[in-house]
Amino acid sequence: MARVDVLDEKTIKITVALEDAISMVREASLRIDDYASEIVTIYEKMPEFHYTYFCFYAYESARLFEGMLGVDPKDYTSFSLDAPDSFFYSLYGGMAGLYEEAKRRETLTVEG
Repeated sequence: MARVDVLDEKTIKITVALEDAISMVREASLRIDDYASEIVTIYEKMPEFHYTYFCFYAYESARLFEGMLGVDPKDYTSFSLDAPDSFFYSLYGGMAGLYEEAKRRETLTVEG
């Protein structure tokens, strides 16, 4: 489970592990309609960050990430993320598996 350490009233440190990526992928797979845009964005943009330096907030793709945390990092001025490479690679692999369906549903939502 993700750990959030409050360092002071403005700063938090977030620590995640491989299991957190699995939880995010599982949640996304159960609610593809809700997370379609995020799935597509994470899959398409992670390569630009060399997979392991992805910033969820760069593209407004943080709802899934925030849901795992139980706190809103935007409530703080500063936060850091401590995550092993396996977290990012697993997250990317999971999003890759959901991408085609999410892309289809995202298109239907835009057209609908």
